[in-house]
Amino acid sequence: MEYVSSDEFQAKVLDSDVPVLVDFFANWCGPCVAMSPILEKVAERLAGKARVYKLDVDKNPDKANEYGVKAIPYLVLFKGGSKVQEVIGLTGEEDLVNMITAVL
Repeated sequence: MEYVSSDEFQAKVLDSDVPVLVDFFANWCGPCVAMSPILEKVAERLAGKARVYKLDVDKNPDKANEYGVKAIPYLVLFKGGSKVQEVIGLTGEEDLVNMITAVL
């Protein structure tokens, strides 16, 4: 699983030529930890078509504030530099794959 920081956000997420799912998370968050293997599977299934990144809200509070993160895990799907969909809380693999493939 790849990580993204505030410094890389523009290049890796907003300027991406494919849709990007960003998981705003924290290491101390139980549901966030449970999301990791699900996100790994989503990233593998959509390799080459979309990207999946994790952004640690404790290390990148500016991005968490910018995107209004109030609860985690907070998953945001970006396409063409814009937020197109968001999901709060533990979410299943199929739901995430369907969400992303809908914008491909």
